[in-house]
Amino acid sequence: MRVLRGPNRGIRTYLVPQTFDSLRTMISKAIALENERVGWENSDSYKRKRAMSESRQGTSHRGGSAQSQSFRSAPRSTGYQGNRSFGSPTYQRSNMPPPGPGSWRPPAPTQSSGSPFVFTCYSCGKTGHKASECPEKKNAGPYQTPARPSAPGGSVQRPQTRSSAPPTRGRLNNLTAEDALEAPDVVTGEFLVNSSLATVLFDSGATRSYVSSKFATQASLVSVARRRPILTSSPLGEISCAWICKAVSILIGGLEFKADLSVLPSSGMDVILGMDWLTRHSGVIICKPRLVRLTHPGGQLVEFVPIRSPTSYLHSLVTKSVEEVPVVREYPDVFPEELPGLPPVRAIEFAIDLIPGTAPIAKAPYRMSGKEYDELKKQLDELLEKGFIRDSVSPWGAPVLFVKKKDGTMRMCIDYRDLNAVTIKNKYPLPRIDDLLDRLKGAKHFSKIDLRSGYHQMRIRESDIPKTAFVTRYGHHEFTVVSFGLTNAPAYFMNMMNMIFMKELDQCVVVFIDDILIFSKTREEHEQHLRIVLEKLRENQLYGKFSKCEFWLEKVAFLGHVLTAEGVSVDPEKVEAVSNWKTPRNATEIRSFLGLAGYYRRFMENFSKIAKPMTGLLKNNTPYEWDDKCEASFQLLKEKLTTAPVLTLPDLHKDFVVYCDASRQGLGCVLMQDNKVVSYASRQLRAHEENYPTHDLELAAVVHALKIWRHYLMGNKCKIYTDHKSLKYIFTQMELNMRQRRWLELIKDYELEIHYHPGKANVVADALSRKSYCNLLTGEELSAELCAEMEQLRLDFVDRTTE
Repeated sequence: MRVLRGPNRGIRTYLVPQTFDSLRTMISKAIALENERVGWENSDSYKRKRAMSESRQGTSHRGGSAQSQSFRSAPRSTGYQGNRSFGSPTYQRSNMPPPGPGSWRPPAPTQSSGSPFVFTCYSCGKTGHKASECPEKKNAGPYQTPARPSAPGGSVQRPQTRSSAPPTRGRLNNLTAEDALEAPDVVTGEFLVNSSLATVLFDSGATRSYVSSKFATQASLVSVARRRPILTSSPLGEISCAWICKAVSILIGGLEFKADLSVLPSSGMDVILGMDWLTRHSGVIICKPRLVRLTHPGGQLVEFVPIRSPTSYLHSLVTKSVEEVPVVREYPDVFPEELPGLPPVRAIEFAIDLIPGTAPIAKAPYRMSGKEYDELKKQLDELLEKGFIRDSVSPWGAPVLFVKKKDGTMRMCIDYRDLNAVTIKNKYPLPRIDDLLDRLKGAKHFSKIDLRSGYHQMRIRESDIPKTAFVTRYGHHEFTVVSFGLTNAPAYFMNMMNMIFMKELDQCVVVFIDDILIFSKTREEHEQHLRIVLEKLRENQLYGKFSKCEFWLEKVAFLGHVLTAEGVSVDPEKVEAVSNWKTPRNATEIRSFLGLAGYYRRFMENFSKIAKPMTGLLKNNTPYEWDDKCEASFQLLKEKLTTAPVLTLPDLHKDFVVYCDASRQGLGCVLMQDNKVVSYASRQLRAHEENYPTHDLELAAVVHALKIWRHYLMGNKCKIYTDHKSLKYIFTQMELNMRQRRWLELIKDYELEIHYHPGKANVVADALSRKSYCNLLTGEELSAELCAEMEQLRLDFVDRTTE
């Protein structure tokens, strides 16, 4: 079969929307339509209409240009010969006139012809016609530049002139992580874009590079109005891009790349790097391993291979069954569908020690709805079958209630509040979250194991079982394993887990109650560490819930934080409650908001200063008056939390740098290492501190930093920068007041140097506290001393005017 350019355009328009069983059927249909067309052109009616058309136009199309050439059947074939022939006629060029008035057209496809196809206009969105025949398009006036939306990002630069020419066009195939995952020619990864963590898509099908307006605002990107907007074709239709962010910094493989990003008015993929950027950096996308190879302007070769699971979803499993996970497949018994029975007797058993003289407490059961009674009966039967509860004749008795879980199911809870009130509290310490995260410095591979019904895997001391008794309309029962709601359960369980993993703690494992995180620097180490942990679980008959476990990840969510090789950031899912928090209506709601936001205060500079208007309403005998200052404070805290930076994890064997500042609003300090922020800290002034002289306030900021970061700074060299010059001479100052003498004794315990940096250099500290690279600085004449100190910091300065 010989194919030149396919069937005639009219025939092709008819064939495209049709459905055929085979290629032979389609060709036969095309031949029939061609014969029908030839018969029509040989008819007298066609000849008369053609002659009338030529007389009106005053010109003949015989021997016309290539634009007026069509195809007709010929008895012999020339040119390319296919490997297969279906006995159909071949095609060659002939000088036929274009379709004119009265030209033959194939019949319109209808439902009766066996095709479900219905034309949809891409111009107006209506059915029944194509965009080229759209009546609304024909009636439209001359082109008008689309209205520009408000500029995204942190600032705006407008051009002086604006062209009225029609917009240029672009193409974009993927807008979301779901689209990108299905495409074979794209790769996704997470990188620092303008020092903010972003999901980046490498798309060879996109003609240009883009940034979502949502991310541009969060990352404070500088946007410039285009002279002409770009009309971008996307899966959602045409999108007008009127703004561009130039020379945006993207950190890939430790090297900084620049990109000009057109702003998409959407909230899909954060950044899309298209062919313009890939061509500039000699980018190559190898589809099978999904590898991206780039050449840095400095000549270095960078390769990036993402994990196969979509990075937008932190809690999705890389694989779906135990048998598919390396190493884990060797321990299927550690991940059963249900707990096999009662846990073994261990050295540590849960005990309930009561305050001396306490009498048994019993309450009547709570009333429930019919649906709750059905669920209660079902769960009681399951617990009895597993041996987790048994019939009781205890004088104790707590009522039962139900709590709805996120998936809509009901969790049975025992109201142990009265029992907890008379229980002696176990003082075994739970680990600090910050301390756990600090142990992960240098880790690049992570696995997380969540134990199945963790508390049910620990026995209760036999003599204390009657104290756990609870009452329902179905009888009187007591627990043989630890139940949720008992006050000392976290402490006892933490003690048991520490004893089991004592040798591996902080070396390759951190544990918080029933959450186990395995971390390693290489894949080879991770395989070994994962096998050690699974072997420990098998030996001690502890079981994980596979659906909640994650293995072989380069990015993992743990205890409300997101951990990567670059550092630690806020888990977006956890801060969603803060970003959606409604304006507090009383002091109790303010405490709830500040308590939740304060969990992430290490990510926010000057947290206490920002929150001061709200905390002022928490004082005794203060009327609740929510004013503009409180609202501004409330909104700023939410914004800072949702745009929190990535903090580096500290190396406890390296030196630190601390920047301190004090004002009449509070104390603030920034802990840094290798020019990267480790943590922020701040607090408001106490009542007596408001009367301190400036010298003492600045010294108080230094003392505050030394106290809260003692575990980092003790034993390491430390440089402290302050904008109060007299503090440089605190060690040689002759006259000191009693307060200064007391603080000096504390300072002498540390190996530190105090340096002065003038107040006008605060812009440097501010930039350092937010970005890993200093992208934009205002040029000012600085002192020689300050210049020398800045040279020691090894900052990278970028001249925007030369780019």
